[in-house]
Amino acid sequence: MKHSALAVIAAMCCAFSGATLAMDKAEHKAQKDKISADYKAAKSSCAPLKDNAKDICEVEAKGKYKVANATLEAQFKPSPSHDRKVMEEKAEAAYELAKEKCDDMKGEAKDSCKKEAKAAQASAKAQAKATKG
Repeated sequence: MKHSALAVIAAMCCAFSGATLAMDKAEHKAQKDKISADYKAAKSSCAPLKDNAKDICEVEAKGKYKVANATLEAQFKPSPSHDRKVMEEKAEAAYELAKEKCDDMKGEAKDSCKKEAKAAQASAKAQAKATKG
């Protein structure tokens, strides 16, 4: 779990760290609408699931939604602070997902899993704060 959580966070942090081209208001609105539609579709696909699998699915959908919105804002108004916000949202989404996956475990394994998830989140957030802006 430790290595997979760290790998996910590292990949998410690197995925959109570069500067992107700005977009106009119409493109921004269209992308925002698409992000909302994608979120609703992802959330509705969680409906047939049960128990923690449903919770994991919903947390993953919400995390992707928040990251997509932050990424959109970074594209619409490029700035180091928006890039940092994207990194922070990715760290938070990865943490929430890892924490939810820990709920399938019991006892010491669950506690260890949650500690690893929290440590990975702290590391990713520290990396985001180190970003100039």
